[in-house]
Amino acid sequence: MTTRKDFLRGPRIDPKPLTGRETIPELVDNAFLAYNAGRLAEGCRLFTERMLEDDVTVGMSLTGAMTPAGLGMSTIIPLIEAGFIDWIVSTGANLYHDAHFGLGLSMHRGTPFADDVELREEGVVRIYDIFFDYEVLLSTDAYIREVSAGPEFQRSMSTAEYHYLLGGYVLQREQALGISRKSVLGVAHQCAVPIYTSSPGDSSIGMNVAEQALTGSQLRLDSSADVNETSAVVFHAKTHGGKSGVLIIGGGSPKNFVLQTEPQIQEVLGISEKG
Repeated sequence: MTTRKDFLRGPRIDPKPLTGRETIPELVDNAFLAYNAGRLAEGCRLFTERMLEDDVTVGMSLTGAMTPAGLGMSTIIPLIEAGFIDWIVSTGANLYHDAHFGLGLSMHRGTPFADDVELREEGVVRIYDIFFDYEVLLSTDAYIREVSAGPEFQRSMSTAEYHYLLGGYVLQREQALGISRKSVLGVAHQCAVPIYTSSPGDSSIGMNVAEQALTGSQLRLDSSADVNETSAVVFHAKTHGGKSGVLIIGGGSPKNFVLQTEPQIQEVLGISEKG
């Protein structure tokens, strides 16, 4: 039976006043003490103290309109470059909007209170409070179709291989424009971090690939290869003296795809393994 003493065993809440000179770890440890801040602090400690050990292979799922808000440049690219993320499962939409930045196209801070009819009349697209010109979509669509028509794309491949090839072209465009570190696709190509899409047809990238299939393209995105490759990543990590960890940003299909690696290994493939 849990006693009063057990319940009151936690550290006493007695933070020091903030001075503005705190480091981020000091802020998390000394000010994020309860409620959602407390859970965030627990997540930070779990990530830094356990998941970033040298023997842990870290996968990340990415769901929700994160890259349009700049999360790719501010957060995901630094994590990839630091070696803190080893493989990714993302919605296709996040990768599509990520490409805008690598192509030198602009997204703008707006307001959630704008009138949708007025935005439509002015040719402005919104993602809640993010605004951009409709031509951004058309330009990105045209670029994806142009690149995907290349000879190296005319075969079946996993989404990771497709994104690796596409990321190489986005990286070249960045270099031609004199910009850098704008696209997750480009940096993942540089760092050889595979990026999968759990539902490749559910985005403008997949829609453009589908359009090309109507005109004879041989490009096919192989979901079975994705299932087997992601399971192999986890299995290799855990059978070669290491561990597997997952950083989940958002839920939905990418989260499920990251987490189904263990059922694929144990239940479907019948391999005796724990996790």
